Parts: sequence; structure tokens; C-alpha cells
Amino acid sequence: MTHPLSGAEAVERSLHKRFRKELWAPFIAAVKRYGLVEEGDRIAVCVSGGKDSMLLAKLMQELERHTIVPFETRFLAMDPGYSPENRRKIEENAALLGVPLVIRETDIFAAAEKEIHSPCYVCARMRRGCLYRFARELGCNKIALGHHMDDVIETTLMAMLYGGQLQGMMPRLNSKNFPGMKLIRPLYCVRERDIQAWCRYNDLSFIRCACRMTEHADGGVEERSRRARVKRLIADLEKEDRDVPIRLFSSLHSVQIDTFPGWVTGGERHLMNGKDEEP
Repeated sequence: MTHPLSGAEAVERSLHKRFRKELWAPFIAAVKRYGLVEEGDRIAVCVSGGKDSMLLAKLMQELERHTIVPFETRFLAMDPGYSPENRRKIEENAALLGVPLVIRETDIFAAAEKEIHSPCYVCARMRRGCLYRFARELGCNKIALGHHMDDVIETTLMAMLYGGQLQGMMPRLNSKNFPGMKLIRPLYCVRERDIQAWCRYNDLSFIRCACRMTEHADGGVEERSRRARVKRLIADLEKEDRDVPIRLFSSLHSVQIDTFPGWVTGGERHLMNGKDEEP
């Protein structure tokens, strides 16, 4: 049963009431567990227009209002070349939810489309760099992205299955190219299915992809990608054992490093026998 949307207040109330356990509590847990928000921070909450980043915007907005740790938020949307429909959808949702967006224009999509072999990689790198630059112009020392728990475990499995390495997605990290800037992921402990339930409950509709391959707002065929296959794999395993995703997530916090024959730290490769040799 859905709950008719009656403006930003109804959405905010749902975060503290109906979805307190599923969304608010794990959000707060991540903020505290990983030290994501500190006194005096000015955080650029990066809004792509999808469900995850819009939820993040509302959670960060509520945290700023109610926390005893003083910090500031800025809500930053970077337009890489949205279709008119997607751009309008983002602006309408921001107004509906009471999120004061600062929108900056770029031509990233046009530049990425010129790449033959890895346009998605190039696009992601360019977008991240622009977000850091725009955030710093707004006087921010951190950017907040909307990656959730399912993104974390899917990325980890993808690295193993397709990249040949054990590599996670950190809840907090320092920027290499923008000294003094940090990236945080406050939805780190939130499940995607709970975000989807929150959208349905409030009758909210967001764009599903910012890419030009998705020229309409809330629909389209699911991208046939490695991530989609990994997502289906985890879903199938969860049908047999509902705790599989949680165990995958927990494993990232319980790495038994002395059981591995090789590892990389600080960009330096180490092997058990002390020789840096490929197998």
C-alpha cells in the first residue's frame, strides 16, 4: 500500500517513522561507525537525480537539522549533458522534496561518447573530478555520494570475478587529486530494496540513469552488464539464504590478511615469499 505524497514534510516524516529501522538507523550507524561527518564540515551532497542520491540528500538534510554536531550541506547536481526530460525530472523532484540544488553545467557526455573502448570509465572519472572541483568552489571539504550496501558487495564481487583482485569500496577516502578533500558514502549500510520501498511508499519517481542511453525518466530495459549479472547472482543466492548479502558485507570488515598469499598496500605489491612476481 502506498502513501500519497503530500510534499517534503510527508517524505521527511516517513524517514523518521515508517522507515526509521530500514533507512534512518543504518544511515546514522554508517555516519558514526566510519566517522563520516565531523564538526565544521561543509559537505557537498552530490545529486545525480536517481533514487539513491535523492534519498541521501533528504537524509543529510535531516541530519543537519537534528544533529548535535554542527556541519553544513550544499546540494550539488552536475549536469553532464542530460536530456531535457531528465533535467526537468531532476529539478521537479528537488523542488518537490525541498532540496535546494546548485546545478553546474558540463559537456562530459559529449566528451565520453568520443571514447571507443571505455566511455563509461572515462565518463565516471570526468564526473568525479568535476564534482570535486565544483564542491571546492562551494567551500566544501567533502563530497557525499549515494552508493549503498548493494553497490558495495556487487563491486567487491565484480572485482573478484572480472578483475582478478579482492577490492572493496571504502565508506570514506581521501582524494588523490584534490588535497584536503574527502569522499564519503553515508548510505554504506543501507539496502537498495529499502530505498525502493521508500520510493513506492511515497509515490516517488526518479530517473534511472543519467546516461544518454536512457532518454526517458523512469523506465527502460535493464542494462545488460556485468553488474547486472552479479546483481542477479546475489539475488538468487539470497532466495536460498536471506543472510548472504549481509555476510558478504560483513566479510569486508573481517579480512583475514594472513590467509592470503599476496596483497597490495599503498600501491606496493607483496607476496608471501617476498618476491614481487606474477604467478
